[in-house]
Amino acid sequence: MAFDMSQHLSLHRLLRFTLPSIGMMICMSAYVIADGFFVSNFCGSTALAAVNFAYPVPMIMGTTGFMLGTGGGAIVARTRGEGKDDVACEQFSLFVFAALAFGFASALIACVGLRPLMIALGATGPMLELACSYGLIVCTGIPATVLQYVFQELMVTAGKPRMGFLVTVAAGITNVALDYLFIVHLQVGVTGAAIGTIAGEAVGGLIPLVYFMLPNDTPLRITRPRIRWRWLGEAMVNGSSEMVSNIAASVVTMAYNVQLLQFLGNDGVAAYSVISYVWMAFSGAFIGFVVGVNPLMGYQYGAKNHKEMSSIFRKSLLTVASLGLIMLVVTRLAAQPLAHAFVGYDPHLEELTAHAFEVYSLAFTVVGFNFYASGLFTSLGNGFLSALIAFARLFVFEVGYVFLLPMLLGPDGIWLSALVAHSTALVLSASLVGANGKRYGYL
Repeated sequence: MAFDMSQHLSLHRLLRFTLPSIGMMICMSAYVIADGFFVSNFCGSTALAAVNFAYPVPMIMGTTGFMLGTGGGAIVARTRGEGKDDVACEQFSLFVFAALAFGFASALIACVGLRPLMIALGATGPMLELACSYGLIVCTGIPATVLQYVFQELMVTAGKPRMGFLVTVAAGITNVALDYLFIVHLQVGVTGAAIGTIAGEAVGGLIPLVYFMLPNDTPLRITRPRIRWRWLGEAMVNGSSEMVSNIAASVVTMAYNVQLLQFLGNDGVAAYSVISYVWMAFSGAFIGFVVGVNPLMGYQYGAKNHKEMSSIFRKSLLTVASLGLIMLVVTRLAAQPLAHAFVGYDPHLEELTAHAFEVYSLAFTVVGFNFYASGLFTSLGNGFLSALIAFARLFVFEVGYVFLLPMLLGPDGIWLSALVAHSTALVLSASLVGANGKRYGYL
């Protein structure tokens, strides 16, 4: 049965509702890491580099799913809060079919432009051919990627976060199982990894598509959509911060790699690769919480229930702060074991990675607040402020500090840049949240 969003939520109920979304995002991180494990260990380092080189292309082209899922989900939740379930179904259907249309268009663009882009970025020889072999297959699956992303958000809006989690688990199991079959047993290399990836995404996108096309126990169902450009435009603007965040993540990674090569060489890049796996999983927990709590805030905003909005806001801040402290403690305790597990074959690299973990992990205490502030404005329909926080945090502060701080502090400045960037962004986030509290009614 779908979750009743109109009820008062204790902290326990709030956590129960958001926990599947947190698990869903962590699960996605886990099977991305599993892909890297199989490719690295059974295909070699050149294949791993080729996969990592090509994978950002379908990821960037698939971000329209995040945009329409988060932006559209907030609109649907608000409409349901206003008691207009029929209109909410029309909006829901429009966003799903628009996501599919964007997905097919993006797949065509990506397939045509993949090889020229790989060459322009510097891929040559065997790495170029492997990147194109992997990338072309994965790019054909972009429509499924977009569907998976959009339904990760919309299933929460429909009151089905647990179903969203289970579908993501099924997609992950499909991906890992096919990786094992094609790479380990059939030995077809990166082609097998690509097949596993798009098969997993197809599971994640098609199961909810069929579910919502059939009669179900939620207030939402896919019907024949009516094109309403105003709804579509609002969803795209409202969800733009999520798209910006995903695109910017690639830019930030490039900035780190440039600086690490200059100050620490290949060992620095290797250490950052290990850290990025942990960052992906832990930031996924923050993002999952925001994905889970956004429809609740959007629903209460539509219902003009300011008392409940204030309650959700306070409990969300407490949850984000607690998650950040837990992550800091876990990372500090696990820094050495994690470094040994990934790079224990090289004592110098192991020591460097453990040290980098200890410095970089300080950012976990503040980053969650910025994720939540950006998501809060998305849930309230203010895509501009949401995008402003995301853009400033990544493109301005983090990229800026990763070039500035090493000039002042040396290599440690690179590892500190995340903490300083997110702390600076927190000042902006807190100012915007405080200034708009009375306007929207959560303060």
